[in-house]
Amino acid sequence: MQILKTHYHPDVKTLENKSVFTRLATRSIAIKGANILLLYTERYEDYSLPGGGLDKDEDYVNGMIRELVEETGAKDITDIKPFGVYEEYRPWHKPEFDIQHVISYCYTCSVNEVLGVSKMESYEIKNGMSAKWVNIFDAIKHNEKTMATSDKKGMSIERETFLLKHIAAQLI
Repeated sequence: MQILKTHYHPDVKTLENKSVFTRLATRSIAIKGANILLLYTERYEDYSLPGGGLDKDEDYVNGMIRELVEETGAKDITDIKPFGVYEEYRPWHKPEFDIQHVISYCYTCSVNEVLGVSKMESYEIKNGMSAKWVNIFDAIKHNEKTMATSDKKGMSIERETFLLKHIAAQLI
């Protein structure tokens, strides 16, 4: 899969002599016209693609489907195709490693517009995450405003906004 971008968090100055933990993840891209299936997170005031970490030895496509169903209740998932890879290096705030290297494998897919019941994890519920169909250009504007004005923004908003812009340019 093509690498779309490699991003270094501003606090990651070098990888030399650093211990790095690699986390594999997937992201789902489901589009209907100019609308895209996204997660809105109240805590961070942002939109993001459904997705998350892969389990040990989990197949990438199976992991993408699992995350998509858990977070959105998506049904009738078909036509799965590779879109690209976004990788990032972030500070890791646990004693075992200095840096976290997140590699997100992004896939396009088709889903039923009517969503079922999600099975979010407790921290996702606590953060106020909800799945919704959103006009992709409205989501980009919203995230850009959050990046410019909010002190609540999380570390992933740059990744998500880059991906949304890339998706809009390539698929809409």
